[in-house]
Amino acid sequence: MDDMSVIRSAGLRGFRALVAELGGDAEHLARSAGLPPAALDSDDLLVSDFAMADTLELAAQQLDCPDLGLRLAARQDLGMLGPLALAIANSSTLADALECTSRYLFVHAESLSLGLEADPYEVSGVVALRYGSRTDLEVTVQGTDLGLGFLHRSIERLMGGPYGLRTVELPYQPAASLDRYEEFFGVPVRVNRKAAMLRVPTSLAARPLAGADKNLRMLSRAFLAEQASDTGPDAAPRVRAAIGQVLGTSPPEIVSVARLLATHPRTLQRRLAAEGTSFSAILDSVRRTEARRYLTTTDMPMGQVAAMIGLTEQATLTRCARRWWGSTPTEVRKAGVRQVGLTAPTSRA
Repeated sequence: MDDMSVIRSAGLRGFRALVAELGGDAEHLARSAGLPPAALDSDDLLVSDFAMADTLELAAQQLDCPDLGLRLAARQDLGMLGPLALAIANSSTLADALECTSRYLFVHAESLSLGLEADPYEVSGVVALRYGSRTDLEVTVQGTDLGLGFLHRSIERLMGGPYGLRTVELPYQPAASLDRYEEFFGVPVRVNRKAAMLRVPTSLAARPLAGADKNLRMLSRAFLAEQASDTGPDAAPRVRAAIGQVLGTSPPEIVSVARLLATHPRTLQRRLAAEGTSFSAILDSVRRTEARRYLTTTDMPMGQVAAMIGLTEQATLTRCARRWWGSTPTEVRKAGVRQVGLTAPTSRA
C-alpha cells in the first residue's frame, strides 16, 4: 500500500536477545505479527509501524512481560537513530536537538512526532515534551513505553545525568505496576492522560550540550536535508527496474521498492510526482508489459499469469486487460504477436 507508514527496523534493537532471555522465539513472534524476521537483525529495513507495534504487544502478552517496552528501551541508545543520532548529539542546545529531531524524525520513523507544548497543568516553569503519531496509528502500550523510555534515557545521556523530569504522563492504564514505571523514570507516573508526555523544566531547552562539534552538526544535517530533498537522479526508471525484481515474488508495494532503492517511501513518492508520474502508474505500466509478454509467449494458465504480475485473482487480470487493450486475456493470447490495443487509452493510476 502506497500510504503505509514505515519505521526503520533499528527500533527493534535488542528485541531478539530480550525475547530469548524471556524464553520466547523472536522470529515466530515477528512472523505472527506480519513482520519480516530479517528486521530483527538489521537496522535499515523499512517495515510497517503497525507490524512493529503488533510484534511488541504480542511478545508482551505471550511472554507475560507487561513491562517489555521499558525493558527494551533500557537496551537501546541514541545510535539506533542512525544519521539522525549524529545530528542530535552535536546540536548546540537541547532545544536545537529537539528541533532537529522533530524536523527529521521521519528518516527513522515516518509517522512518529515529537514536540514541546504548554504544560497540561499550567505549572509555571514547566513544559511538556509530547510523544505521539502523525497518523491514525493506534496508541499501543509497549510501543509508547519503548518510545518514552528511549526518549528519557537519551535526554539523560545528552544532559550527562538527571535533567529535572517532573512527571511522566501515560495515555492508558498499563498492565505493569506503576512502581515499575516510577523505578524506570525516577518520578511519579500518571495514567489515563490525554497524551504520552515527559514534563520537564522550561529552562531545559536552553541548556547546551557538552562535546557538540559544529562541523559534525553541519555535515550530518546536510545529509539529512539531502534525504528529505525532492531532488536527485530520475527515480522512474529505477522504480520500474525494482518493480520488475519484486513482481511475482513479493507484494509490489512502494515500501518494498523503496527498500531496494535505499530511500524512504515518502521521498520516493515526492520524486516520482516531480517527474510527472506515480508509483501506481509505473506499477500499472510494468504489469501491462509483463502481462502481454506472458500471454503472447507462454501458455501458462490465466491464474498463474495474474499471480506473476502481482494480482490476487484471475478476474482482476480480466478487468485490467479490458482497461489496457479493450480485450480479454484470452483474446490477447489468441492474437499472439499481433499488436493489440495500440490505440487503446493509456492506463491511469
